[in-house]
Amino acid sequence: MTSATSAERQLGVQASDQRGAQQGAQPTCPPPDPDPTQPSYVPPPGACDSHFHVFGPHAVFPYAAKRPFTPHDAPKAMLLALHRRLGFGRGVIVQSTCHGTDHAALLDFLADVGDRYRGVALLDADVDADEIARLHAAGVRGVRFNFLPHLGNRPSPEGVRAVVERVAPFGWHVAVHVGGKELLDTLGLITAIRAKVVIDHVGRVDVTEGVTGFGFGALKKLLDRGTVWVKLSGLDRLSRAGPPFADSVALARALVRHAPTRVLWGTDWPHPNISRFMPNDGELVDLIPQIAEDERSRQLMLVDNPTEFFELPPA
Repeated sequence: MTSATSAERQLGVQASDQRGAQQGAQPTCPPPDPDPTQPSYVPPPGACDSHFHVFGPHAVFPYAAKRPFTPHDAPKAMLLALHRRLGFGRGVIVQSTCHGTDHAALLDFLADVGDRYRGVALLDADVDADEIARLHAAGVRGVRFNFLPHLGNRPSPEGVRAVVERVAPFGWHVAVHVGGKELLDTLGLITAIRAKVVIDHVGRVDVTEGVTGFGFGALKKLLDRGTVWVKLSGLDRLSRAGPPFADSVALARALVRHAPTRVLWGTDWPHPNISRFMPNDGELVDLIPQIAEDERSRQLMLVDNPTEFFELPPA
């Protein structure tokens, strides 16, 4: 990356070092690849990275006391430098459980980038309308529910319904983060939501079952409803084969072929809680032509679909 980005990265490392002295917060998951390649694939104008996070810097935006993991700092300067390198001018920042329901880092990011970016929040069941209105004014357009055990307690159906009802007047979408079997367990809850829904990270279906698996079949049926989208992100998380993730790319490609107007793409930077194959973000971008095989499907996945789903200004 450029020297400026290297300097930003060094600041992130320094901030991470400061954490230990401040709150004993040693990182529990690895940092992202520090040297993403320059991708050969050039995204179309207005391309949107539909799923990424910003962490800290902890010295400015402390992590939640009861967080399920502690990341390395991954501040907004690093993310924006990465987007410039990869060719993305728009995106969606997703609140992470390491920051809990304190959206200070997310709001700081959105305040800097203007209308080109949107946010997705984490909310408690007792959130009030004033807080939702504050987040909406800043550019938040969705709320996320994590059903994975390692990210904390599973949301109750009553809690999900309460939050969905509170955000409904603002027209927010609902992001559902499930893993494999949890997708089948939450089908009733998902289909009962009267709002746009997006399934994060391909539903984290079992890649070894391929396109004939129950999880993948359930995902296709959800897309056929017309109110459900899927993020083709986290392919490195699904893969059992490792880079270049041919097994999970095949699943993503099948979804593009099945429902080209219901797919979104994201880096998932800085890839929290990756335990095996830390991806190189430039190489992830170079997988896009394998996922969406023609120019029209890439335009939909990267530009048109996110413009509609996240209520972004026209590219």
